Amino acid sequence: MTRTAGEHESVDPAVGTPSDTTTDKQLIAMLAGRARNEGLQLTGEGGLLQQLTHRVLESALEGEITDHVGYEKHDPA
Repeated sequence: MTRTAGEHESVDPAVGTPSDTTTDKQLIAMLAGRARNEGLQLTGEGGLLQQLTHRVLESALEGEITDHVGYEKHDPA
């Protein structure tokens, strides 16, 4: 059985944490390495690629709606 990453998992310091100077390639390598170490499949149902795609699209859609309505989600204005 393969694991899927939860939204609120802690970062494993042995794999490394992103910093301001981390490049995109380094960040991708860290994510893929961590996924492999934890037994998470990279592709397929519930895999790293599917989770990343979901989060990127969700973030983009939230940004689009914020721009469209002119205020942040749950903003009392």
